[in-house]
Amino acid sequence: MTRLTGSALRVTVFVGENDTWHHKPLYTEIVHRAHAAGLAGASVFRGIEGFGASSLIHTARLLSLSEDLPVAVVVVDTEERVRAFLPQLDELVTEGLVVLDPCEVIRYAGRAPNRGEPDGKGKRSS
Repeated sequence: MTRLTGSALRVTVFVGENDTWHHKPLYTEIVHRAHAAGLAGASVFRGIEGFGASSLIHTARLLSLSEDLPVAVVVVDTEERVRAFLPQLDELVTEGLVVLDPCEVIRYAGRAPNRGEPDGKGKRSS
């Protein structure tokens, strides 16, 4: 197993679950663009309660307010690559919050598959 370490930049994008981009969930568009940009990874986390600029509390505890829960999209990569991705977020996020945090990363790369076993993409090694 290869162990890689180094400084990185984490961008967290807080949006609403119902926010959309061309009839698709906004968080999905952010993840797909991060993937297309070759960033190291992105994850989406659904909140159970929160509020934003509207000051309206959204919570999963009350059926009447259980829609539009908060969503956080977290992307981590080198500072250079994350900052190059920020213009796309400027285009996508019209209401929400984008937070940048420097962080230290320890990344574990998977082991190479044994001969004849499928790799992480379903292909067999030779």
